[in-house]
Amino acid sequence: MNQDGLFGPGSVTWRVMAEPVLFVGGFRALLMQGLHPRAMRGVIQNSALFDPSEAWARFLRTTEFVRVRTYGTAAEVEKAASRVRKIHATLTAYDPDVGDRYHLDEPDALRWVHVGEVDSYLSTARRAGVPLTDDEADQFVYEWRRAAEVVGLSPGDVPHTVAEMRDYIDAERPKLRFVPEAPHPLLMSLNPPLPARLTLIKPIFPWITAVAFASLPRWARRLYGLPATPFGDVWATMTLRTVRTGLNAVPRALRPAPH
Repeated sequence: MNQDGLFGPGSVTWRVMAEPVLFVGGFRALLMQGLHPRAMRGVIQNSALFDPSEAWARFLRTTEFVRVRTYGTAAEVEKAASRVRKIHATLTAYDPDVGDRYHLDEPDALRWVHVGEVDSYLSTARRAGVPLTDDEADQFVYEWRRAAEVVGLSPGDVPHTVAEMRDYIDAERPKLRFVPEAPHPLLMSLNPPLPARLTLIKPIFPWITAVAFASLPRWARRLYGLPATPFGDVWATMTLRTVRTGLNAVPRALRPAPH
């Protein structure tokens, strides 16, 4: 790892993640990750994300981790990585399906979380019109193998190409479902637990959630109990392209971006 951290200025990752429309990809990643029962239960039973008094602070910590992991220096990434690995190794959750407790650093769940994030960022970028060749898309997936190390996975245990990622997702599908004890994210988005100073932006969240849901694969939308039609696919793609066009029309100095 060099001073530029995991990726560096010449990476496909830095170019893709600088796109403001990727905020939708972040929400889509959470929805993908939430379909893994043990990953979701680990969040439900240990996270403040669903506590109205703590949710915003938890959300800010998560977005700061994504920023540091993507754009931070080597020292900043290692500090964040050490903290995350320690948390995952310490916390446990209970799985009522099999009646056991497990640590949050369980490789199967961590691998699904990793792939859900990579797939979501890449899918959102390409559907929004970010110019990426197939080789560059493969390079994006390959670069993120280093992000897997941050949470304690081996780079060799995660997909290295888009094709490998698709094969992995297809193989995992029989295990996936939305656990009944989890709050439905679509309902949560109708009244997000934001600080009072951010009340004016509350109406944005149902829209972001709707686009994130529509951008999921149809099988994933069905697991959430939502309609899954070609119309939804077209609407999501058109909306993402429109949002990217609008955001990129804003002067770069004023344009929001993860870094």
